[in-house]
Amino acid sequence: MPQHIPVVENILSANDRLALENQAELDAAGVFAVNIMASPGAGKTSLIEHTVRGLAGKLRLGMINGDVATSLDADRAQAAGAVAIQINTGGDCHLDAVMVHSALLKLNLTEFDLLIIENVGNLICPASFKLGTHKSVLVASIPEGDDKPYKYPGMYRGVDAVVINKIDLLPYVPFRMDYFKQGIAALNPGVTQFELSCRTGEGLPAWLAWIQNQVQDYRNTRS
Repeated sequence: MPQHIPVVENILSANDRLALENQAELDAAGVFAVNIMASPGAGKTSLIEHTVRGLAGKLRLGMINGDVATSLDADRAQAAGAVAIQINTGGDCHLDAVMVHSALLKLNLTEFDLLIIENVGNLICPASFKLGTHKSVLVASIPEGDDKPYKYPGMYRGVDAVVINKIDLLPYVPFRMDYFKQGIAALNPGVTQFELSCRTGEGLPAWLAWIQNQVQDYRNTRS
């Protein structure tokens, strides 16, 4: 019988090994890193812009943006005040540890306290590929609908925090918050959640405080 090689398992295993190397490189420089994932249009870049501006003078912040094409999102982050590196995946629906490693080589990590990685807009592939970050955050948005935890369990199961963006649209969009949160709770009990609006600013202070606390906790564990 022909021998079957588990190609997908081998790819993920190699990716995970390099992800550990990426994290070791970040740790050597004392940089806390966050992987931000979402579907297209959920508000990843808007959240990053607010984060950069809200933490100005408090944390030195760098950003790696992954996108299929263009540098539009990285340009927005840079305009907000972050040092930004663009990764164009050339069609791939996610970042992987190899891409992130190549971007890390272009950054002087000693200049940062916090590195935000904006993954490609997708609710399937990014969940499978570790990058070497310390935390993973999923940005959901009201217009996407309240069924997303049920349709994309892999994404919701593996994150450390869920940001529910665009809550200013709740009066205008049929979205059952209790149903949405029940789906999250079934997959990821106790996961940190934020309800906010990047347009109005409602809820953003709690998100910024969480990020600062994560960086401080990281520093404390290293001291």
